[in-house]
Amino acid sequence: MTPKGKWARGIVPRNFHWIVKDQLAVCERPGGYGANHRRVRRQEEIIWLRESGFGCVISLIPSPHNLHNYDELGVTWQHRPFTAEDDEAAYLTELYPELDRLRAEGTMVLLHQDELSDRLVGVVAGYVLWAGLLDNGPQTISVVERMVDRQMGPTGRGLVTLAIALRDRRRAST
Repeated sequence: MTPKGKWARGIVPRNFHWIVKDQLAVCERPGGYGANHRRVRRQEEIIWLRESGFGCVISLIPSPHNLHNYDELGVTWQHRPFTAEDDEAAYLTELYPELDRLRAEGTMVLLHQDELSDRLVGVVAGYVLWAGLLDNGPQTISVVERMVDRQMGPTGRGLVTLAIALRDRRRAST
């Protein structure tokens, strides 16, 4: 039986926030994480992503848990695990151009980790700066903190600082 009415549209994922309206968003892992994870909620949130027109979900969580659910519900996904052991500069040097390419193609992208962590917020704030959407670190941190309704800690701020160096290196090479 096909769901009807509002349930056919799914539900908005927890801690969902637009970073670039209708282009790039973040949230916690669909369905939640740990003891809070719910299979039905995961399905409803993935349905909402599909029905809202997201062309790609990029999971930054280290494990591939539940990624097959995107396939089952017809949502394109990428697994780009980002762990504390990763070389942050190398990781962001690959991720940021991929985000640029997807946005240039008109693909709405959602990034998630298990939770809306300082690390995830730092990644997207760094992207905003790296992509030239805002000009400087303090401005970017302030704007993104307001977007996601949380303060950025040292991990996130460190990723923004790294993004400045990556942006400047990219500019110098062109």
